[in-house]
Amino acid sequence: MKIKNEMRLDFPAAGKNESFARLVISAFVLPLNPTLEELADVKTAVSEAVTNAIVHGYADAPGTVRLHAVLYEDDTLKVDVIDNGRGIEDIALARTPFFTTCAEDERSGMGFTVMESFMDEVSVQSKPGRGTTVTLVKRLRACETESARRA
Repeated sequence: MKIKNEMRLDFPAAGKNESFARLVISAFVLPLNPTLEELADVKTAVSEAVTNAIVHGYADAPGTVRLHAVLYEDDTLKVDVIDNGRGIEDIALARTPFFTTCAEDERSGMGFTVMESFMDEVSVQSKPGRGTTVTLVKRLRACETESARRA
């Protein structure tokens, strides 16, 4: 599949950068004229994945999160959220609702269920001690033709 657009952004694993990642992915997707629902879905899923990298991947240690987004000609969006943090020992367990690595915090899980409800595909690759990549895929259907985009 041919790439229409692509971007990479590295930023420090700090809570303040979660909202920055939401803004960046919004700006990347906006030229497609997505519906408000599609835009909210993408922003929410990216936010969850970035928060996981910051909170669970690095757990207050310094680190970097990479946001890599690719837009294909068929208006499929693929976003990788990558960290080089602690990694996930049991991905299946981590993807269950309410599982968290921060039992002392008031967290409601790692958000994979949320990501799955908003995206068409969610995959996770991780190696303990080496980091995690969360891949999010969304087929944007808001404007299927050029004439619809101009309306």
